This record gives sequence, C-alpha cells and structure tokens, in this order.
Amino acid sequence: MVGRRTLVLAALAFAALSLWAGAATWFIVFRDEALARFMERQGAMQYAYEERVSALRARLDRMATQKLLEQDGVETRLADLAGRQVALESRQAMLMGLAEQAGGAGDDTGGWGGAWPARDARAVPSAMPYAPMPAPAPPPPPTPEALGLRTEADSVAPSTSPAPAPSPGVTLRMATLAHALDGLEARQSLAIDRLAAGSRSEAARLREVVAETGLDARRFAAIRGGGIGGPLVPAEAGPFESAVLMAQRDLGERDTLRRIVGALPLRRPMANDHGLSSTFGYRADPFTRGLAIHTGIDLRGEYGAPARATAAGTVTQADYAGGYGNMVEVDHGHGLVTRYAHLSAITVAPGQAVAAGQMVGRVGSTGRSTGTHLHYETRIDGEPVDPQRFLRAGARLAAR
Repeated sequence: MVGRRTLVLAALAFAALSLWAGAATWFIVFRDEALARFMERQGAMQYAYEERVSALRARLDRMATQKLLEQDGVETRLADLAGRQVALESRQAMLMGLAEQAGGAGDDTGGWGGAWPARDARAVPSAMPYAPMPAPAPPPPPTPEALGLRTEADSVAPSTSPAPAPSPGVTLRMATLAHALDGLEARQSLAIDRLAAGSRSEAARLREVVAETGLDARRFAAIRGGGIGGPLVPAEAGPFESAVLMAQRDLGERDTLRRIVGALPLRRPMANDHGLSSTFGYRADPFTRGLAIHTGIDLRGEYGAPARATAAGTVTQADYAGGYGNMVEVDHGHGLVTRYAHLSAITVAPGQAVAAGQMVGRVGSTGRSTGTHLHYETRIDGEPVDPQRFLRAGARLAAR
C-alpha cells in the first residue's frame, strides 16, 4: 500500500503542476495585454519625465533670457549716462566760452572805469558731479567694471550660466548718477538764462545811454569785434543749443554797444571842476552884451588845472585859434569832435593819438575870455551840440 507521505507529496506535486499549467495558460492567453499595459506605464513615466525636463529647461531659458535682458538694460543705461556726460561736457565748454565773452570786452570800452560789471563766477556750474567730492577735472564715464558688473573680458572660456543680475547697490548708484546729471543740466540751463538776461539788461541800459546823447547807434555800424569765419559745418540745434545761440547774439550786441559807448565823449574834461559858468545855446555875449550863441559850455576851474580828453581819439588841431585862444581839437571818429579852449598851455601835438582821460592842456584864460575857465565843445559832423547831453549820459552810466 502507498504510504501517507507519498500521497501528500503526490498531491503537492499535482497542485504545483496545476498552478504552473494555469499560470502558463494565463500568460499564453494574456501576455500581449500585460505587455501592452507594461509598455503603456513605462511610456507614461517617460513622457512625464520628458515633460518635467522640458519645463525645467524652458524655465532655465526664461531665467537666462531675463538675466541677459537685465544685463543689456544696465549696459544701455550706462551707455546713456556716458552719452549724457559727453553732451554735458560739450555744453560746459559752450558755457565757459560764453562766460569768458560775458566777462570780456574790457579793453573795448575806451577806458571807462567801473562801467562794466564783473562776471559772476557762480553763473556757470562747476565740473561734472560724478563724485561726491569736487575734483579738478571731470572723472571718466562710468564703466561696467566700476559698477561691479561682469563683462565679456572677465572670463576666457564662455560660460553657460546666466549673467548675474545687477545688485540693488548698482541700481541705486546709477540712479544717483542720473540724478546728478539732471542737476547739472538744470544748473547749466539756469546759467545760460542768467548770462542771457544779464547781457540783455546791460544792452538795454547802454542803448539808453546812446539814445540820451541824441545819437543813432547805426552811425557806429563800423564798430565791430574781430573778424570771424570758417567752413560751414551744420549742427543739430536742440533747446539748449538754441539758447546758447541767442545768448551769443545778446552778448555780441552788448559788446558792440560797449564799444560804441567807449568811443563816446562821456567823461568830464576836468576831474574837479566847480560847475558851469555858462551853458550851451543862446546867451548875452560877455563883451558886446548882445544876443549870441555859445557853441559849448564853460567850466569853472583853477588856473593850470589839467584839461583831459573825454574819449580816445586823434589830435587834429593844437594851436592858437582866435577867440578860442589856445585850443585843442580831438577827433573821436564817426563825426564826433571835442574842443578844449582858452588853455594856458597845450600838452599834445597834431596827429597825436590820445587816450580817454589823457591830459591835452591846462586851464587858462587865453583868447576871448573874461577869466580862468575851460571852454568845452562837442561837435557832430561839424555842428556844435550841447556837451551836457554826453556828460549827463556819462554820469548816469557811472552811477549804475
């Protein structure tokens, strides 16, 4: 008889064989479906992984692009700041030229002391304010290295990492520089306005002086500054450049009027006269007591006191001249002539050039005179005019 142990082993073997047969049958029947599901799960995992990689790569690209744009923005701002500095330096040169012109022309006034106001150095702003402390010369334009920015020269091999974004300190410094440039630009505009306003004000005052003498400024059209010229190089004119051009015109007109006023006999012929003893125009002749025309003014003065030229000119006569006695005539150009008569002595000679204020003789009582005084005449185109018109204009000019 078969033993119990043998039956158990046979049953287990049958069960294992049945299980293997069933599994083999299931695998044979359902393997394609299982493989399909397995591949589907693997494909889904792969697609998910690729999508995540693509998303990360796109994010990295966006970050790199953003960093590059930020870097380009910083470089653009730096280039703009450097360009503004160059433009402001050019404007500064224009202003310095105008300032020199505004403070110049001192030798064209005929020696009229104290007539022209000194240039205010505060009217022109100082050098470029790139540094908190003033420097004797404008500092160079800011560079990426100066602001701590990375440039292409910082590395030999190209790097795949994005450029670093500007730090808040760099952004603040660029904003500070831009603010400093804005301030300088405003001060330059204010300076040009002050120069133009000052020149227009002085030109108006000088026109009043010329008008008070009764002369037409067109008479002095030949009085101009030095010659100018050069090839034509057109330039773009913005608001500042247009303001500079207008200021140059105003200063040119003022300088011309200065030269005109400097050529006029506005000074008194005696430093310390004692007033008028006879005015210009109709009067009773001191000898005949009849009506006569006095062609000048008589100034009281001490015997031997210096008689001085009231403007620069050329001596055309220096001799005894009948009723004038010892007389000096000075031609100031443009039809203007002055005469100094009844002199006790003559200190110049015909053809001699005299400066304003130079002594031409000494007060006396020669010729047709009743006592010591200076007969002073002003003539325009040979016709006598009242010298007091010029003396009053000169006194008003000196008082301002």
